[in-house]
Amino acid sequence: MGYIKEPKGIDFVIKSEPLTDKARQEISEFIRNYKSKAAPKKAKASTAAKQPKPIHT
Repeated sequence: MGYIKEPKGIDFVIKSEPLTDKARQEISEFIRNYKSKAAPKKAKASTAAKQPKPIHT
């Protein structure tokens, strides 16, 4: 990947508005719900991966 030069008159720096308390709470709640639903799926898959593989000589 190479360096992208900014054309004249165009600025690639993005400054967004700060989040409101309500928006921050909604995002936190969404992340919390997403993690609670996704966590059990990952835990079941990781237990099968922990079993040692047989060594053949």
